[in-house]
Amino acid sequence: MNALGAMVRRCIDGLVALVIAVAACSCAGLRPHSPPPEEAEPLVQIPAMPGVRTWGDEYSPEFQKDLIASVHQEEQSGLFRDGDTVSVLAISGGGGDGAFGAGLLCGWTAAGNRPNFKLVTGISTGALTAPFAFLGPAYDDKLKKVYTSITSKDIFKLKSIFGMLRTDAMTLNDSLSKLTTEYIDGKTLKDIAAEHAKGRRLYIGTTALDAQRPVIWNMGAIAASGHPDAPDLFRRIMIASAAVPVAFPPVYFTVEAGGRRYDEMHVDGGVSNQVFLYGPVLNPLAGAKELGFERPRRSLRVYVIRNAKIKPVWQPVRPIMRSIAPRSVSTLIKEQGIGDIFRIFVTTRRDGADFNLAYIPDELDTNRSDEFNNQVMNVLFDTGYRLARHGYRWQKGPPGFFPVEQHGKRG
Repeated sequence: MNALGAMVRRCIDGLVALVIAVAACSCAGLRPHSPPPEEAEPLVQIPAMPGVRTWGDEYSPEFQKDLIASVHQEEQSGLFRDGDTVSVLAISGGGGDGAFGAGLLCGWTAAGNRPNFKLVTGISTGALTAPFAFLGPAYDDKLKKVYTSITSKDIFKLKSIFGMLRTDAMTLNDSLSKLTTEYIDGKTLKDIAAEHAKGRRLYIGTTALDAQRPVIWNMGAIAASGHPDAPDLFRRIMIASAAVPVAFPPVYFTVEAGGRRYDEMHVDGGVSNQVFLYGPVLNPLAGAKELGFERPRRSLRVYVIRNAKIKPVWQPVRPIMRSIAPRSVSTLIKEQGIGDIFRIFVTTRRDGADFNLAYIPDELDTNRSDEFNNQVMNVLFDTGYRLARHGYRWQKGPPGFFPVEQHGKRG
């Protein structure tokens, strides 16, 4: 969602003309929208595909049940053995900075020690990376191509001023839809379904804007459902997760609750979280007890890729709206991302997992006026690749965190 700052600047540049146009004509042709009422939220499901989505801010009995089922699938497939360390990967948002995470994954493959992840989560640009990260090294070429060859023209197309007046965004997402269809083809979906059947899981996050709540989607379950609408739903979730509000149109999903159908408005998952693990949705310790074990049989290692710089970047701000607004948004996103990293860290402490964090090096120059500047994205990809190829030094805690014993020694 770092792309939002640049998109805000573009939006403001057209604001004066937009206001003049509004004064000249009335806003007509708005899309009808019938969101589920608040009291129906606990019942909301995708028609004919129950259990493939859940609210990301509360415990989910359905996803917990699926977690138990995944362990039984592991036993049948022989994917993991008792005593193995099971790895989980969380990929953040970051717009064009997602090229860093893509390069890191490809370099990790070249290093020869990239895990076969039990769970992969993705949000915003991380949602575009996550399916390829989930499928492993066989899909590295696709992953590299996405982040080293695309440009802004492949992501969005600005509407005319009058087109903006009659709809819900400044751009069309046709280009992103075409790109998603190209890369998430029938074979890719089939491969995701096959990995899901082995006991692995792929989650992508979006934001239900009316409810003001995060939604987590079980993408492997969708791919494996066999439902004729599954491919379209899968791709539209990816688009929704990356749909920066105002810049991109929201994605509307038909849902049902209490025997009635509604349409939910979904936008960029980064509105809710810059990166997520499984938070309150799952309880691995309770799952182990339900399986008859006092504690999980396997140790858990969590990897977090933050497609952004952690350290503040000084930049002079001009005293005009088109400079103040994007700078404020980018600062908000940076701080939100750090907060999300701390949330994941607390979860790993609760569940006895090993925490590992990667992020864009502070010294790397990533400034550009075009979020999807191909030259900068190639630099980001190459940097991530090089660092991982030679053995990335994962950070063992969130930024600014010092264990109690270290803090005591410092002072």
